[in-house]
Amino acid sequence: MIPKVADWKKGTVAKLTDMVNSGGTMAIIDIHGVPAGAMLGMRGGLRTNMQIQVAKKRLMKIAWEAAGKDFADLEVLFDGAVQPALVQTNLNSFKVFSELKATEAGRAGKPGDIAPHDIVIEKMDTGMAPGPIVGELNSVGIPAKIMKGSVHIQKKMTILNKGDVFEGDLGLMLSKIGINPIVTGLRLCGTLEDGVRFTPNTLDLDLEKFESDLISFGAGAFNLACNISWFTTQTMPTLLAKASSEAFAVAMEAAIMTCDTLPLFIGRAHRGALGLAGNLSAEALDEELSLLLGAAADAVASAADTASSATEAPTEAEEEEEEEEEEGSFDGLGSLFG
Repeated sequence: MIPKVADWKKGTVAKLTDMVNSGGTMAIIDIHGVPAGAMLGMRGGLRTNMQIQVAKKRLMKIAWEAAGKDFADLEVLFDGAVQPALVQTNLNSFKVFSELKATEAGRAGKPGDIAPHDIVIEKMDTGMAPGPIVGELNSVGIPAKIMKGSVHIQKKMTILNKGDVFEGDLGLMLSKIGINPIVTGLRLCGTLEDGVRFTPNTLDLDLEKFESDLISFGAGAFNLACNISWFTTQTMPTLLAKASSEAFAVAMEAAIMTCDTLPLFIGRAHRGALGLAGNLSAEALDEELSLLLGAAADAVASAADTASSATEAPTEAEEEEEEEEEEGSFDGLGSLFG
């Protein structure tokens, strides 16, 4: 007798098959430990970018093979998934990882939970008012006492090592001092994109550092290309500007006449001529040269007079102040002699 397949299973397989046939990036996530209410909120936030279907591994296998895919690819992604769900999206694998990473949040450890890392408590003022909390903290091994009207943790210590199991009210007490070490969220197990499998370790990038590294590497490559005169569309403007500047400097040193250097040479010759003329007697100068020297001398004298008047001439306010002081001094002598 052939067993009857439940309608909901057929519907789930059909939906999974449609997801696989849609193409794009396929991923397996683990929803183990995520509360039902939180799961609904997370799915609602991701619904615009991703299709998520929770199903047993066997149903996923049937749908995967029905779509003509090699189940070996999907089976690798199941590694470490306690309660798997299939994700289909048009986002790339790195974006999928960052979107799912954003769903993570910390919660208090419950009895039976395993510490994901060493849990260290710091010496600190908890800010909590004195009360039964002091005894509760000490009962789970957290050294606390009342100081200056509030509850203080007396010393820094490792309360649990990685892999240790939470027992009793330890997780609750840690939560009261702000330590929620158990991370919940849609944990990515792996993705399959264009036939390439990506693990979470590969996708976990510091995007800000990655961007700064790209900028730094680009600047370094540009400098190297300019230093070795490597001609590209990016380096050509800089190399041409550098060559033009160096050519101009050589032309000035070698006294080569061009439309760019000629004004500078004329200016240099003019200043030299005036300097030489200034050392000659007046009889040796023609009228035009005398006028030029006179105009230059007048300009220098005018500038000197302006500077002198600005520093030496007393202001009207200062003159009035001096007159008042003089008048005051004579009044004082008059009063002495009646």
